[in-house]
Amino acid sequence: MTKLQIGPHAVQPPVVLAPMAGITNAPFRTLCREFSGGKGLFVSEMITTRALVERNEKTMQLIHFDETEKPRSIQLYGVDPDTVGKAVRMIAEEGLADHIDLNFGCPVPKVTRKGGGSALPYKRHLLRSILREAVTNAGDLPVTMKMRKGIDDDHITFLDAGRIAVQEGVTAIALHGRTAAQHYGGTADWDAIARLKEAVPEIPVLGNGDIWSADDALRMVRETGCDGVVVGRGCLGRPWLFGDLVAAFEGTGTYAKPTLKEVAAVMLRHATLLGEWIGDEARGVIDFRKHVAWYTKGFSIGSELRKKLAIASSLDELDALMSELDLDQPWPAGADGPRGRTSGRNRVVLPDGWLDDPYDRTGVTADAELDTSGG
Repeated sequence: MTKLQIGPHAVQPPVVLAPMAGITNAPFRTLCREFSGGKGLFVSEMITTRALVERNEKTMQLIHFDETEKPRSIQLYGVDPDTVGKAVRMIAEEGLADHIDLNFGCPVPKVTRKGGGSALPYKRHLLRSILREAVTNAGDLPVTMKMRKGIDDDHITFLDAGRIAVQEGVTAIALHGRTAAQHYGGTADWDAIARLKEAVPEIPVLGNGDIWSADDALRMVRETGCDGVVVGRGCLGRPWLFGDLVAAFEGTGTYAKPTLKEVAAVMLRHATLLGEWIGDEARGVIDFRKHVAWYTKGFSIGSELRKKLAIASSLDELDALMSELDLDQPWPAGADGPRGRTSGRNRVVLPDGWLDDPYDRTGVTADAELDTSGG
């Protein structure tokens, strides 16, 4: 089994839950950890650095960790080196987390149009400044980064970014084998992960992209030589995938093939946890609605009942609706395929003049660090 060391933290098996906005909150991380037996690394939703520094109420809730979460892992998004440094120092001095990951992979327009996420590594000097501020202010906390191949096929940045990361003291790098222009479409380029591993042998490289099953994770490690895997969309509606990953990397047991009755029980627990976390049952069930299609993919459920499940507004209603299902259905064949967003984009939204000079630090919009949405 591949050994993965993130600073002082041994991550065994070498499996990481990818940060996903609106998904990897404390309740979902709890479910994934329960299925894995507490093994692996589970990262928070993306947190905006200025919102954290300003102690935005929503943001402070997003960085809440259950007492059983160890190590506690926060992902930060920022484009201003000083603000990133302040956020990292706040985390370190106040003991808010045990590991900090920096987001240079988000492809959504509201992030890239401000020069953040997957747009930022194109500006080599700006990337270096952010990494230097983060590592300098982190103290003993390990700092890692997640990125994509580049903006598009004409603006590939991952090898330069990887070398800069090593020079600035980053502990590990995760690479999603797609460009920002690909968004979540097409097929992830695992060869790029292998090339990055060869280019930066000094630190662990983790692979991300198109891991829909535990066997996909094993295949990625074999084919690329990466030190671990980062799982995102593959666990949507499948928190038990982390149990499968433990079994795969440790070579023990078989994979989960839950019946619809077992899936329904997980769904109800997920909705319950969300309500407890939010402090309002109805809001928890409403937040859970987006998960319904992922959990039930492949099962035979009438369109009318599926629609009712997706608009339930209480735990009792959700429970009653699930009792109407044919709960004896076995795990459906082919249910482990792609979930979540699969579309690509033809153009990445960037600040004006962003591509003019890869070494020019100008071009970041004035409001890039003013978002207090919590990520």
